[in-house]
Amino acid sequence: MAKSTRTTITEVARRAEVSLSTVSRVMNGNPTVDPALAERVRIIAAELGYTANPVARSLVLGRTQTVAVVVPDLGNPTFQTVLRGISAAAAADGFHVLVADSAEHVADEAAIASATRRRTDGVILCAPRMPQAELDGLLPALAPVVVVNRPAQVAAPTVAADYEVGMHQLLSHLLELGHRRIAYLSGTVASASGAARRRAIDRVLDGRPDVEVVEITAGVDVDSGAAALDAVLAASVTAALGFNDLVALGLLSAALERGLSIPRDLSIAGFDDIPYARFATPSLTTVAVPALELGGDAWGAMTALLDGSDAPASVVREPAVVVRSSTGTAPA
Repeated sequence: MAKSTRTTITEVARRAEVSLSTVSRVMNGNPTVDPALAERVRIIAAELGYTANPVARSLVLGRTQTVAVVVPDLGNPTFQTVLRGISAAAAADGFHVLVADSAEHVADEAAIASATRRRTDGVILCAPRMPQAELDGLLPALAPVVVVNRPAQVAAPTVAADYEVGMHQLLSHLLELGHRRIAYLSGTVASASGAARRRAIDRVLDGRPDVEVVEITAGVDVDSGAAALDAVLAASVTAALGFNDLVALGLLSAALERGLSIPRDLSIAGFDDIPYARFATPSLTTVAVPALELGGDAWGAMTALLDGSDAPASVVREPAVVVRSSTGTAPA
């Protein structure tokens, strides 16, 4: 059998005096490679007659060119946006993304993450309610792994929004409007971002005996927000905060159906700034979480790990309050 004369990526890398991953990025059009270096690689590849072969490249690099992303609820627009940020950045580097949805089943998250890791080069893990001890024990088996929206005290790079700052800003907005008795629809128990929100509430209440926050247990979806209306009204509050925008929109819808005027009778605010928030009637006051940027940050940390570079220990992005029509001055 005649020996193949096809030029390999290894030959191009050797002639250009660069790494295999650099050749791969150049051939995939990744704009992060220095333009002069990229041009040299392309010229050498053309001289050698090299064209990228996805299967061969994966074998040479010892990679699947695929990274898993594990999320708790793909139906949540915030996770969709994080995923979009990851996918766009990964595609620019010639990688594919395998998505696994745990469907809010916390007990299944570790098994799902482990199964996807066996088929991929790494895992980007969003498991906000996985117990800390379980997470700490799982991470070494998933490496390389990047954790999304968990505290930085884990043995892996983390990217997160500062939910404590966002909640503090949102409560400050309501206090400026004169609200002193506020309901908080607290979402699912044991969420890392939920703990951050709770810290913000405690900070606001510290030294403010005139302010009361009534915590009402609710879920994380539209139905749970709607179901909480009776409890909110029974609490005699002038404003209500949803754990996220889905909860707030459910509460808003139920309140309007009940004949309440928003925000005259009740101010309502959410968290995340999902696309539906601005189009609600009235439009929803919320906290904008930079989910798309978090996805890009997560991929940046992952590609650093794959290349053997130093990934940042943590990246924290600060959200911002977006004031819309659903909040107003507290009734006298």
